[in-house]
Amino acid sequence: MKSIYLDHAATTYLDSRVKKAMEPFWEKEFGNPSSFHSPGKRAKEAVGAAREKIAKVLGCRESEIIFTMGGTESDNLAIFGVAKALEKVGRHIITSKIEHPAVWHSCEKLASEGWQISYVKVDHQGLIDLKELAAAITKETAFVSIMYANNEIGTVQPIQEIAKIIRRKRKEFGTKHPYFHTDACQAAGALPIGVAKLGVDLLTFNGSKIYGPKGIGALYIKTGTPIVPLLYGGGQERGLRAGTENVPAIVGLGEALRLAQEGREKENARLIELRDYLIKNLLKIPKTILNGHQTLRLPNNANISFLDIEGEAMVLYLDSKGICASTGSACSSASLEPSHVIRAIGLPYEAAHGSLRLTLGRKTTKADLDCVLKVLPGIVKKLRTISPVKLNMKHYL
Repeated sequence: MKSIYLDHAATTYLDSRVKKAMEPFWEKEFGNPSSFHSPGKRAKEAVGAAREKIAKVLGCRESEIIFTMGGTESDNLAIFGVAKALEKVGRHIITSKIEHPAVWHSCEKLASEGWQISYVKVDHQGLIDLKELAAAITKETAFVSIMYANNEIGTVQPIQEIAKIIRRKRKEFGTKHPYFHTDACQAAGALPIGVAKLGVDLLTFNGSKIYGPKGIGALYIKTGTPIVPLLYGGGQERGLRAGTENVPAIVGLGEALRLAQEGREKENARLIELRDYLIKNLLKIPKTILNGHQTLRLPNNANISFLDIEGEAMVLYLDSKGICASTGSACSSASLEPSHVIRAIGLPYEAAHGSLRLTLGRKTTKADLDCVLKVLPGIVKKLRTISPVKLNMKHYL
């Protein structure tokens, strides 16, 4: 039975070209970049070359790139690092109601320590309310964190517009804050990530979403942004991320980002055609709802709610047919609670439980999607026959 993988928002496979770039640094060139001997110098050069690749893509200085162990650590460093540096200036943070758990739970932790957190709402398509955001910013607002593209419903936020609002507020207050962070883990392989054009002060991305290695990420920190480290040790990464650098993974991250951005436009066009084909045909199934914005969404994301059934059951039935999908964020898959993202766009508890996320990748074909469209209607029909829930579609039109 052929396996059809449609969970690329959770993680991607390692691109063979990325693997080839990494291979010398596992066994042959294994030096510590902090060592002064020749193997150490070669390792340091490899890290520098990867940083240079990333800086070129982001349009920033090499010194503004800090390597971490992944997107979660980068988000934590951005939020806690800036918050701790600015706690005497203001103890207020603004984020949205659909952020990734790495941002959401970090803000909850700061709230438990006395910080005020404002959670800006989104509309039924997942777009942030810009007026509410602007009204929430005060002189005490130290930090704003809004994700670039949502990991569940794929909606792309107007980051440039948000940046303009923040700059306008800084000018009004005569301050350098609030500083603006965006989690771009889902966006890095599909959307432009030039930091100057976006207008952000900090940007998170990682390897596992762009056909790079797992366990590696980076944080762009604009020069002059106040930030303190979370880890203390040998002083690596300009003193902001102590610990011996993971050289193979860093090399892989740099190459993965370069390749993703280099082939972005061509691959996006292919994926959008497939995505729209999939969505159009999935919505032919009775009592279905598209979650997220119809056009302002990631090119590979299709998130559909099937009323009256459990998303977890759909995933299990699809898996038995060799089709890999998810009900939402992979980071929350162990939870029985419905997606906070689906709830935030206005769907009730019962409808949120029936969401299915299908995310396409570089190897996805129309034949793969035809296979899904062949088996999924039968699965939905079967699950509905045994479901006690009978929602009325008229409430969602």
